[in-house]
Formats: sequence, C-alpha cells, structure tokens
Amino acid sequence: MTDTMLAATLKDYGGPLVMEQVARPKPLSGQILIKLEASGVCHSDVHVWNGSLKPPTNPAPFILGHEGVGRVVALGANVQGWSVGDRAGAAWIHNTCGTCAECLAQEESFCQTHTAHGFNVPGTFAEYVVADARFAARLPEGDAADLAPILCAGLTAYGALRRAEVRAGETIAIFGCGGLGLYAVQIAKRLGATVFAIDKDPEKIKIAVELGAESGSAKQADVCINFAPTVATWDLMIALVRPRGRIISAAMVPEPVMLNQEWMLSTGVKIMGTSVGTRTQMEELIALHAETPLKGTVNRIALQDVTLALSALYTGTAKGRYCIEF
Repeated sequence: MTDTMLAATLKDYGGPLVMEQVARPKPLSGQILIKLEASGVCHSDVHVWNGSLKPPTNPAPFILGHEGVGRVVALGANVQGWSVGDRAGAAWIHNTCGTCAECLAQEESFCQTHTAHGFNVPGTFAEYVVADARFAARLPEGDAADLAPILCAGLTAYGALRRAEVRAGETIAIFGCGGLGLYAVQIAKRLGATVFAIDKDPEKIKIAVELGAESGSAKQADVCINFAPTVATWDLMIALVRPRGRIISAAMVPEPVMLNQEWMLSTGVKIMGTSVGTRTQMEELIALHAETPLKGTVNRIALQDVTLALSALYTGTAKGRYCIEF
C-alpha cells in the first residue's frame, strides 16, 4: 500500500475537479481505512461543488463524495467489530456528537453538529477514505457500483418513508423521479402502499410505472414526499394531500414557500423535514436490498469523468445515477 492515492479535489467552486496524488489518510483511534471499489455521485455533491452549500472550514484535501463502497484495509486503535477485508461503506454521516437530544433519541441524522464525508472531512472521490468505525455501513457482497447509491439516495428515500410512517394500504405521491424518487417508489411498494409518481419528464414517469407506480394521477394522497429540488411542487402537494395527511420535504430547496396557517389549522396536515437516515435505517435498508435488490440505472464512470457527472446532475440532464469505479 503506497503512501499516496489518486483523488479528485475541489480547488474552485464550480470549476473542474483536479486529479492529483494526495497523501493516503491513516486511520486514527476509532477509525477504519477503506480502499474504495466505487463511489456514487450524489446531487448533494453538486450543492457543495457549485458553492451553494459550503462547510464552515474546508477539509484538506477537499474531496467530495459520500457513497463509497470498498473493503477495510487498516484499523485504527480501539476499533471493535471490524476486521481487515470486511466490506464497508462510507456514507454522508462521518460522525455525530453523540450527546444531543437527537443523538440520544437515535435520530442522529438531525444532529446539528454532525460531520459529513465530502463536506467536513475528505470524501469518497478518491482511492481511499477514512470512516468512523461506529458509522461505517456493513455491506453484503455484490456489485459495488450497484450498492453505492443505496448509501445516500436509497437511504434518503427510505428515511423519508419511515419519517412519514407509511402504512400498508395508504396512497403515496412521490414528487421527483430521479434516483431518490425511483428508490422511494420501490420501497413504498414493498411497504404495501399504492404509489403515484409525479415528474415533468414523461420518461421518468414511465420508469416509475415499470417499478410499480400507478399509471394516471392521484386524486388524494395520504403522504406527499418531495424529492425534486424546486418549489414548483409545493402547490400541488398542498392540493393533493388529504386532511390529516403528511407532507415530507426530502430535497434541498433553499427558496421559501407560502404556507397558510389557517389551512393547517383546518386540515391537521403534518409537514416534516427529513435528512438522509439513521444507522438503524441503514441496516434495515441493506437487509431489504440484500433480500431483493432495488433497481436503478447506474452510469459507470472513471474518476476522471466526475466533473462531467456533476455538470449533468446540475443541468438536469442526468439519466440515472452516476458511479465512479476504481
């Protein structure tokens, strides 16, 4: 194992990521070193790449990415439960404070001081990544490029459905049928829900129907979940959700929306946000995926092509998920 690794580093927001040799990280106490086989490219990476989401302090080196799949090649001190050779994943959450109310309630994705791969610490657009052993995902065997998007896109979809407390027999409206929305369609069907997919792209609707969504339009929904990074879905969600239904915001939309408190009073609708998912939800999702793999279109790319993938996600021209293979 050499002392350096190839990485795609962020030098200028919105500019091409730079391919360079950087120092290979060494695992500290409580950490594991993962040699990566694949890394997904997520829309959250786009927000960091274009500067709309900036960390308080840039990590050094500034390596994006948080859907990494590989094998453990080194252990730091005081690591328990992991061995060299284990399949492991590095997802969005690197670690959390462990002491706030959210962490103590096992809702660590809402910890306001959590640190994230590709944001606060170097991420997975590199040959190696260091992960906190407590938060690394335990993964089954299988194609790494198919597993990688599950670590964030799949988990975010699963976390949103669990946040909505979806029950069998309910009607779910999924807004935005990119990678996250299509995972949500499949998971909601497995939970016993009737699913309607809503997207401006007819091809995405077609794929959603093939994955189990109903054809046609819903007249009323128990749950509306927004995975589209736009305010354009808001009025339709308000119109579609039934009294005492739930609206879940799962997309990063910085613009404000209009909310009538009298309407909230008369309908009793719950409006909630969701953020990725917890370690427990990750375990549940991986077990669900291992039983019957979730389907998705994965475009396999080299590390050198990652800026092209980010650009496609930014412009909305991406067809499916992108995944770097090492």
